Amino acid sequence: MTTVRTPLPLRTRPLVSVVVPHYNYGQYLPTSVGSVLAQEGVDVEVIVVDDTSTDGSVAVAREIAASDPRVTLVEHERNMRHIRTYNDGLGRARGDYVVLLSADDALAPGALARAAALLEHDRRISLVYGLVTDFDGAPPAFTPTRSWWTVWEGEQWVGHVARRGRNIPTNPEVVMRRSVYDAIGGYEAALPQAADMYMWLQAAARGRIGRVNGPVQAYYRQHDANMHNVQFGGNLDNWRSVLETFDLFFREDGHLLRRPDRLRARADAAVAREVVLASTLLPPGPDGAEHRAQLLKLAQEADPGVVRSPAWQWARLAGRAAHRSRLGVEAVESLRWKVRGQLLARFGT
Repeated sequence: MTTVRTPLPLRTRPLVSVVVPHYNYGQYLPTSVGSVLAQEGVDVEVIVVDDTSTDGSVAVAREIAASDPRVTLVEHERNMRHIRTYNDGLGRARGDYVVLLSADDALAPGALARAAALLEHDRRISLVYGLVTDFDGAPPAFTPTRSWWTVWEGEQWVGHVARRGRNIPTNPEVVMRRSVYDAIGGYEAALPQAADMYMWLQAAARGRIGRVNGPVQAYYRQHDANMHNVQFGGNLDNWRSVLETFDLFFREDGHLLRRPDRLRARADAAVAREVVLASTLLPPGPDGAEHRAQLLKLAQEADPGVVRSPAWQWARLAGRAAHRSRLGVEAVESLRWKVRGQLLARFGT
């Protein structure tokens, strides 16, 4: 059951712990931490965890920590990689609610109070998320707008993720109840590319999911040094990790759901569809053809029935058309995105 609610004011002043994992992002850190310290209506503690930065940017973190008692700096003696760094910081949190904020992202003004208000008014909610907008440079000016709440039963929200076949929250906008995080036990090291998606699914299996609609809740920075890999190898690995995430979730947490088998079948079919759609965006030429074949093979592994779907036929036609096209690179890419948009419009996301 989905409910839409009118926001209620935050009548308490909860403590929100914001963990900022940090590695060679000194140029972005002041913006990220500053966006937390400027939050109104809640108390905040910021835990910056430097994972042995090599470019001297830990000096920036030390200066920030020295300038405000709400900031604690944890310096690793050896590099622990991102999942263990996340869990190290979150394991130190004292707040009622926790946020994992990458050192290159930022929170929107008032984001924590808006999320905390929903969490405070419905104790059955595991986490709250909201609108994220991309940026590069300084975060865009915040525009206040009408807000409303949406709340889903946990299994219903799992169904939404399964139907999409991919993650829904981006990450910086998520505010989680700390007791739920503690019950889950941290981010899963076996899923380095999709640990956040697994965390959200686990939270949904244990409670409701809420969303703050209307105003922007967080800013996600786009730049060449983003940790995620946008090249093909990363694309194939990412889709494999999505399948592994669903597999682990339904195996380990399926007993908390009423109809896990039905949801698992829906997820497999959706991932297969999304992988097929991803194959239409690959460039023409031998490399593109080889990578497309690998993606289509993965789609069949996820759901053998995908070969009988309209999406499969449309994608194969789109691939051949782009391969034979004499248009310029930009025109070909425009065609691919147009075809993908038509597929999504006809067959859903």
